[in-house]
Amino acid sequence: MTSTPTGRLRADAAHNRRALLEAAAATFAEQGMDASIAQIAARAGIGKGTVFRHFATKDQLVAAVLRARLDEFTAAGAALLDAADPEAALLEFMTLGVEMQARDRCFCEAGTGIAHSDPEVRAAGTRLFETADALTDQARRQGSVRDDITGEDILLLSRAAYQAAAPTGDLAPGLRQRYLRVIFDGMRPQEKADSSS
Repeated sequence: MTSTPTGRLRADAAHNRRALLEAAAATFAEQGMDASIAQIAARAGIGKGTVFRHFATKDQLVAAVLRARLDEFTAAGAALLDAADPEAALLEFMTLGVEMQARDRCFCEAGTGIAHSDPEVRAAGTRLFETADALTDQARRQGSVRDDITGEDILLLSRAAYQAAAPTGDLAPGLRQRYLRVIFDGMRPQEKADSSS
C-alpha cells in the first residue's frame, strides 16, 4: 500500500520536527538560550520558515526543549525510587542534576522567565519537584537526611554545587562532585554527621 501525498507530508513534518528539536537541544546545550534560530535551522538541515511553522516564537522552542530535559530528569529520578538504598539514590539524583547542568547550558539557565511563564514547563517542573520530594522522603525515613530537608532544597543545593564549581569549567570536573559531597554531608542528621566524621 503506497502512502498518500497527505501521509507523506505528515511524515515529512514529523521528521522535520524531530530533527528541529534534536538540533535545538544540542545547540541550546552548547550555547544557551542565546543561540539563534538560524544556527538551529542550519544544524537541523531545514529553513528558518520551517522552524516557525512548528514553533511560532523562539521562546516556544526553548520551552519545548526545556520540558523534554525536565521530563528526562524526572524519569531518571522516578527510576531511582525503587533503589534499595535511599541515601545512595538521593545522592545519585543530585549528581544527575549537577551533571545535566554541566553539559547543558539551557538546562542550567532553566531558572529564567520561560521556566515560570510557560504552563507546560511549570507542570514539568512540578513533576520534577514531586519526584525530588519522594526521593528525599525515602532518605529522610532512612535517617540519611535531616527532617527539615525538602525536595526543593535538593534541587537548589544541586544547582549550588554546580555553580560553586562552574568558574573552573571542565578544567576541574572533580570539584563538582567534591562540593556536592560537602553539601550532602551537611544535610545529614547531626548524630550521623558526627559518626561519619
